[in-house]
Amino acid sequence: MTTQRIAVIGLGSMGFGMAQSLRRAGFAVTGCDVSEAIVARFVAEGGAGAATPAEAAKQADIVISVVVTAAQTETILFGAGGVAETLAKGGVFISSATMDPEAARKLAARLEATGRHYLDAPISGGTVRAAEEALTILASGSRAAFAKAQGALDAMAANVYELGDEAGKGAAFKMINQLLAGVHIAVASEAMAFAARQGLDLKKVFEVITASAGNSWCFENRMQHVLDNDYTPRSAIDIFVKDLGIVQDMARGAKFPVPIASAALQMFLMTAAAGMGRDDDSSVARLYAQIAGIDLAKA
Repeated sequence: MTTQRIAVIGLGSMGFGMAQSLRRAGFAVTGCDVSEAIVARFVAEGGAGAATPAEAAKQADIVISVVVTAAQTETILFGAGGVAETLAKGGVFISSATMDPEAARKLAARLEATGRHYLDAPISGGTVRAAEEALTILASGSRAAFAKAQGALDAMAANVYELGDEAGKGAAFKMINQLLAGVHIAVASEAMAFAARQGLDLKKVFEVITASAGNSWCFENRMQHVLDNDYTPRSAIDIFVKDLGIVQDMARGAKFPVPIASAALQMFLMTAAAGMGRDDDSSVARLYAQIAGIDLAKA
């Protein structure tokens, strides 16, 4: 058991599993979410609940923010009902959102000026790994922030990478991961739809590719959704519209070409425009199928 108290803000597909992992590790965990039903579920399973981030942070040593964007993170910190004033001096705010490194640096500087710590700690691994204490955390921040947060990080992750002593480094590493993941998902979707157009049995395609050099974690994970005809969002199309858009912004600022990532972004944008923005990111395969007049379920 530990005496540290933790608030988890955002009990969505990742945050709920992270909060449960922390609770199983012996932390006293308070959950907060815009959905009262999700908070009630967390309380029913043994956690505590709070109506606002500020309320959740009052008794917390650590606040873990599991939201999507820099703007949402800023609201949690500094908006009405935010945590920047109620988190104890010397407490740690752990940000798991995927954002531009410059945004992470600005949020960190603003919070640290109040006498609190900021850990830039985006996550990777998906819903299942979040619930199994098996995430990868890409973290950067001060030695003091790491020292206070280490137990919580270890309770949530199989791999915790300490990537620098200032915010922004973790965010930059995460964007490299997102560039690769977005490209892999888009090209896996293209390959699967192309196989269907060739009249191939998609189950056999999946079996062959996952045993061959063309395989990737994204192919193996996401194309199973296509085979199952299940586009329930584990990670949504809109997430990669955002993340590959950040890659584009970073590349433009650095005057660095990213043509393959740009092509992948266009596929996610077209899929979102076709009405599938909130569906699973493997829905890029459905866009290809619509364009080519293919029935993936029958294939």
